[in-house]
Amino acid sequence: MIFPRRPKGPLEDADIATREDPYNEAHASRIYLLPNLMTAGNLLCGFMAVVNCIHARLAGTSEDGLYLAATSGEHYRYAVYFIFGAAVFDMLDGRLARMGGRESLFGAEFDSMADVVSFGMAPAFLMYFIMLSPSQAFSWFRDVSGYIGGIVGFVYLLCAAMRLARFNVITNPLLHRGKKESNKDFLGLPVPAAAMTVASLVLFLLKLDESDKSLNKFALGLPILMLLIAFLMMSTVRYPSGKQVDLQTQTRFRTFVLVVLVLGLVFVYKEVAFMSLCLGYIFFGIIRHWRRGRGPRISA
Repeated sequence: MIFPRRPKGPLEDADIATREDPYNEAHASRIYLLPNLMTAGNLLCGFMAVVNCIHARLAGTSEDGLYLAATSGEHYRYAVYFIFGAAVFDMLDGRLARMGGRESLFGAEFDSMADVVSFGMAPAFLMYFIMLSPSQAFSWFRDVSGYIGGIVGFVYLLCAAMRLARFNVITNPLLHRGKKESNKDFLGLPVPAAAMTVASLVLFLLKLDESDKSLNKFALGLPILMLLIAFLMMSTVRYPSGKQVDLQTQTRFRTFVLVVLVLGLVFVYKEVAFMSLCLGYIFFGIIRHWRRGRGPRISA
């Protein structure tokens, strides 16, 4: 026997609309376990990255060059790995929230606060202490390295925080009532990509140092790169987000082989491959933005 469905009354419709309203207090403040657990993992990785930067500095200034039985280079490497781990957690929390339909304003704000630590504070600390460590080899640079590192680190941190605030504003449901944003690109360099670029470059510099090559002169390029990244985060250059890639995404055979090849190169040539991928992503957005700007313009 099939029972007819009772039509919804006006009170029931109003209740459903209230629960689906992102600005409803109960919905906006919901804490969904899995997505926010991933965000907490992101925050933990960022905190541990900052801690290892401090440990690296302590090891570099100790008499035996060790702190907690590890050298400064090892602590810097741990900090880089924690930044990479934070990026993985950051990717997972957003995907879990979208897949399960468990997005909330609380989750978005919590994610941004964790990102400020993991992708803003941690790379700034990393660059600041790396700038201090090789300064003894340059007499002309010794007295100003701390000031330059502090200024550049703060500029990077400031732009990262402002980039996250701008992202929260332009993706706010209030601006997209009744429709979803069709553009899948990020406006400005994403903060996780910026942090991973800094971390991958530090990883490459540590590899050079292990090969008895001079870390000092290469480390001097960090402030320039940090300022470029800071500018790109607040720019209007668009970068692909990759949010449309999921378990249902199909691809061509050639693309699949290329992805496998890239993953193999990353596994074999970790430091060089990570740095090349991050720098390639940055300059891909710049070149695409430049080519679009040089396209044909229609006069009014």
